[in-house]
Amino acid sequence: MLAPSIEVKDLVKRYPTATAVDGISFTVARGVITALLGGNGAGKTTTLSILLGLLLPTSGNVRVLGEDILRHRYRVLPRMNFSSPFVDLPHRLTVRQNLLIYARLYALRSRRERIAALAEDLQIGAFLDRPAGKLSAGQKTRVALAKALLNEPELLLLDEPTASLDPDTGDWVRSYLEAWQARTGATILMASHNMAEVERMCSNVLMMKTGKIVDRGSPQALIDRYGRANLEEVFLHIVRTRELELEPWS
Repeated sequence: MLAPSIEVKDLVKRYPTATAVDGISFTVARGVITALLGGNGAGKTTTLSILLGLLLPTSGNVRVLGEDILRHRYRVLPRMNFSSPFVDLPHRLTVRQNLLIYARLYALRSRRERIAALAEDLQIGAFLDRPAGKLSAGQKTRVALAKALLNEPELLLLDEPTASLDPDTGDWVRSYLEAWQARTGATILMASHNMAEVERMCSNVLMMKTGKIVDRGSPQALIDRYGRANLEEVFLHIVRTRELELEPWS
């Protein structure tokens, strides 16, 4: 039996003036799409940063793809990747140059062939030689995905994958990710504020509030539990309700 893609136990991240993550525990099984939800300041980005090995936790245990991320991050980082529309590639470099640099960082063989395949798959061939700073929001999102998929990751972390996209482009990105995940069997953990996106794509949801996980379950299970019409109504209820008034999850 393979270990879960992500195992987090009693994770804490404290700063001098605040606690960003307050003793959370969760697992993400292999080959599923899971959402990490919460309002601004809930602790989602801090959690993703710890999973990527970018932040050291104050305490707790984190295993990614069976490895202790704190002790053996370089064993697991080549097997995972990350994408966010809020992280820009160097603007003066062309798309092709940016992708070649990342391909070298991942020590990929046949780099140009891999980039050509992704360019066709993600429909970015027409602007491979355009400076990254000259791209539209939709083009930047597709290029960011190409960067994130260069190493064919077993685990893909996404932060707001369709933020600022028009409905047509957002739907294209969601459809692409669903097809890619089904084809590869990879695991996706995504933070999103688009509840319709989460309902469509995710089989499991982790709800964060003030650094804690306050509920979890499938989108439909959460909708049924709170007696709401959709996941957005559940989200609003949790965000607007005092933590002590929330029913404990099981």
